[in-house]
Amino acid sequence: MSDDSSQPTTAESRSHTPPSLLLFGKWDATAVQVTDVGLVRYISLKPGLIPHTSGRHAHKSFHKSSVPIVERFANKMLNAGKRQEKKTRTGKNAGKKLKVLNKLRRVFEMIDYRTGLNPIQVLVTAIENAAPAEETTRISYGGMAYPRSVDVAPQRRVDLALRYLMVGAVRSSHKNAKSFEECLVDELLLAYKNDSGSFAVARKEERERVARSAR
Repeated sequence: MSDDSSQPTTAESRSHTPPSLLLFGKWDATAVQVTDVGLVRYISLKPGLIPHTSGRHAHKSFHKSSVPIVERFANKMLNAGKRQEKKTRTGKNAGKKLKVLNKLRRVFEMIDYRTGLNPIQVLVTAIENAAPAEETTRISYGGMAYPRSVDVAPQRRVDLALRYLMVGAVRSSHKNAKSFEECLVDELLLAYKNDSGSFAVARKEERERVARSAR
């Protein structure tokens, strides 16, 4: 009698391909390319259906680079807008994560409709174009303080780019007929094209210009 125990069963012979996790069921994060070599380790493109990791990386030093970049952008939206008090840093959307994710989904849908591009790729390229590589610091020597040009750490580059993109969208939406989502789409597309009309790109160029004069 022939021994068929060595023959794989039908279930075992099937290819164990992992399910495709598309952001909001539409966009693939694994197809996104990071062209800036210095930011590859600090822009996380882990696939997921919803950009929400339940704060599992909170209160851990340098672990925010493990948070997907789309979720970090959504977290910036939580603090966007007018502050409730001068002493606090809490925005009007604080704690409203579901509301922010719905806004982010509409933003990505508008980008997809207007350009036909992957919105995650647009966001990543906008961050690369808005991340300053050089800034200034104050050095005291002999009782005198003067600015000195320094390189920006990669993690801080991503932090500044996310902040500039959100501040630019909030400022452009103030007293504007356009909604916040439309202003955010305009800011991301301008930064994606590396256009100086973007607040984030203009702020980056200003920082680097001041740093060059302080070398």
